[in-house]
Amino acid sequence: MSTTPLAIEVSGAGEVSALWQTPVAPSACLVLAHGAGAGMTHRSMVAIADGLEALGVATLRYQFPYMEKGGRRPDGPAIAHAAVRAAVAEARNRAEGAPLFAGGRSFGGRMTSQAQALAPLAGVRGLVFFAFPLHPAGKPSVTRAEHLADVGVPMLFVQGSNDALAQLDLLRQTLAGLNDRATLDLIDDADHAFHVPARTGRKDPEVLTAMLTTAAQWMAAQGPGPE
Repeated sequence: MSTTPLAIEVSGAGEVSALWQTPVAPSACLVLAHGAGAGMTHRSMVAIADGLEALGVATLRYQFPYMEKGGRRPDGPAIAHAAVRAAVAEARNRAEGAPLFAGGRSFGGRMTSQAQALAPLAGVRGLVFFAFPLHPAGKPSVTRAEHLADVGVPMLFVQGSNDALAQLDLLRQTLAGLNDRATLDLIDDADHAFHVPARTGRKDPEVLTAMLTTAAQWMAAQGPGPE
């Protein structure tokens, strides 16, 4: 798998690094934001990008400004949203007409959905979340999901049934309120990192392949969206 390094200018925060990865003639493009504790080159992000490329989907991974600077405390919403918008604009220029989607892992997915809720991301047809962080571990709540009511595009939630950051009954309650805009791909026994116990008889790589296949199929199934 080959990637093209990029630099993206984020309004008010300077340049951040990014990686463009694409098969020949991609069927879709996903702007992929990282989680709070690990950047775009973490093995989980690499695995998602590689897996999607094998399924015909291009990705643009990027750093949030705090991660670019080596910080540990995530950016505030305004800066994070600016990074999301800058990455989406870059991907839209490179996608050459392939349907455009945005989302990411945990924190990155939540920042993407917040940005979309405030003002639609240009050209984005839907959002894809890998382990949406509904609440902090041990503090069940749906407050972090209230903005999803203002997201007007389809959303795919890829979630583990044993995710400590998304109590399952609260997650189902949240998605029910979004009606047909939300689709849930529930990974039995998986935690927030999509790890499954050995007792299940499944290996993490096969879980990843299955969930990425679902994500690619979901993106392919979306009808015409914003241009």
